[in-house]
Amino acid sequence: MYDAPMPLTLYRYLTREVLSPLLLGLVTFTAVLLMGRMLKLADMVVSKGVPVGELLLLIAYLLPNFAMITIPMALLLAVLLAFSRLSADSEIVAIKASGTSLYTLLPPVMAIATVAYALTTAISLYALPLGNVAFKKLLYHVVEGRLNLNLKEQVFNSSIPGLVIYIDRNDEQSGRLSGIMIQDERNPKEISTIFAASGTLASDAVGRKLLLHLSDGSIHQSTGSDRYRRLDFREYDLAVDLSKSLKSFDKNEQDMTLTEIRSNLHRGGFSKKLTVDMGLEVHRRFALPFACIIFAIVAMPLGIQNRRSGKAAGFSFSIAAILVYYIVQSFGRTLGEKELLHPALAIWLPNIVFLAGGLYLFRQAAREQRLEAVDRAIAVAGALMGRLSRRKSP
Repeated sequence: MYDAPMPLTLYRYLTREVLSPLLLGLVTFTAVLLMGRMLKLADMVVSKGVPVGELLLLIAYLLPNFAMITIPMALLLAVLLAFSRLSADSEIVAIKASGTSLYTLLPPVMAIATVAYALTTAISLYALPLGNVAFKKLLYHVVEGRLNLNLKEQVFNSSIPGLVIYIDRNDEQSGRLSGIMIQDERNPKEISTIFAASGTLASDAVGRKLLLHLSDGSIHQSTGSDRYRRLDFREYDLAVDLSKSLKSFDKNEQDMTLTEIRSNLHRGGFSKKLTVDMGLEVHRRFALPFACIIFAIVAMPLGIQNRRSGKAAGFSFSIAAILVYYIVQSFGRTLGEKELLHPALAIWLPNIVFLAGGLYLFRQAAREQRLEAVDRAIAVAGALMGRLSRRKSP
């Protein structure tokens, strides 16, 4: 069939149809992911006295991590909703009647997908490791640097691992503690109770230790069923090793730049698990952004198939497609971690599966052939959304 030249006006029209839900999807998906972290971040403000400025910085450092997921997800949703509306309003039929095939509608959609792919790749290669490292550094500073402020007066504080601390007064300006009682439970066989008239709390960032300097007190220790020991002191230093409790702050493969990962793999000397994870991460930095291209190809025919069910079914169908993609991705990564698949195949597996499925769906839609399986799935999604809406209505 002869394709009439595509007017520039129609390109702009399709671009606007996709961009509006794309921006909305980015905001929505980012807000949903952020809600999972907000409770912990809000607790830091309330219990640890973290300033709002530092909290906003933590959120900003999380955004590159979120963008790796939200940009492909929002693009899939946007293209599917745009073509669902065009199909429901019979605009796709009108476009085809003018002598234009579905293949001719690809350029504006693929242009948006390419821009999304380039942006996600830049985030993956540069912003992601920088954001992860900055987030961990700031969070480490918040956790360690504000432990003294976190010790509330006349309350049993358990924020320091292995210790329960009670203080009568905490002078936040001078950092001086007075009326101190400490229950040291780090060694369950020798639990100690320490009383001190005063003391100070300091942190050693290099050694990852907390140093409690106590003055004028005594140590009470039970070493058996019938043994008791007391030791009076004028000055006593209690060191707490935080290396185990702060293990999550250690640098992993997602905190490394691509150059660092490749250099580490070439140099060797790392644990087997970290070596495998770094090998997978090299391919993940490119495979996840490429999902933007894949989702654009998949969403167009799915949107055209969804003629009557509306935006609600389109939204639920896009969520289902996203879930299937990330389930396949998790499955492939697990096989890669167990070294049952080559790292490249393990990470690119969902892209290969979805690309094959997307090309098949696109070909069928271009031939104007209905897919019964897709129709049934859309009908089920529409019915579920209808039931949910009726339950919510009074």
